[in-house]
Amino acid sequence: MLFYFIRHADPVYDPDSLTPLGKRQAEALAKRLAMHGIDKIYSSTSNRAVMTAKPTCELLKKDMETLDFALESHAWREFTVERNGKRMWIFHDPEIKKILEDPAVAELGHKWYEYPGLGEYRAGIERVYKDAFDFFKTLGYEHIGNSGMYKIEKQNNERVAFFAHQGFGLAFLSVILGIPYPTFVTRFDLSHSSMTVINFSEEDGISMPKVLTLSSDSHIYREGLPTKYNNGIYI
Repeated sequence: MLFYFIRHADPVYDPDSLTPLGKRQAEALAKRLAMHGIDKIYSSTSNRAVMTAKPTCELLKKDMETLDFALESHAWREFTVERNGKRMWIFHDPEIKKILEDPAVAELGHKWYEYPGLGEYRAGIERVYKDAFDFFKTLGYEHIGNSGMYKIEKQNNERVAFFAHQGFGLAFLSVILGIPYPTFVTRFDLSHSSMTVINFSEEDGISMPKVLTLSSDSHIYREGLPTKYNNGIYI
């Protein structure tokens, strides 16, 4: 199975939608995905994610299934902190970011939330663990214990696309790849309409997912659209 995790295109957060640029990004993305085809399309229930997926659905004549567990507002409640009257992701907050990068946190591995000051984020990551593993079980992959491996319960040669968000996506990808959350969120990121492709290959009935490309935006380059990372720096 090839699994495509796609962050929504350039957004309007209130009301939940896409900018004109975001709509063009979604159309460019659809052209890229149509080159080799997609068998299943999933999206968070957020309008900006659904709008990003819609051109792909239309071009490939596929229906999408929406998944509430991927809704960004859930992750926003679970992985944010209020600082000086402003709420932000914990991986953007300077004080918590220092904690996440502490070698002592890395030594705890997947139990990073046992470090002083991080306990309140345990429920969130455990929720993502459960939802992610339940989801992949529907695709034929049962997670094995505390490893990054999956038992293949049924053969799956499909290409599966999942349209969602940054904050949720960083937690979700860290979970399915078996990389502790603090390591993942302080070293990797996802840009608007970017595509992360993961190969679930098979060997003796076991699959260990491998990232083929992370936060790729080649469709943006191809269409000659602005290549600013999240409307910030050019890349």
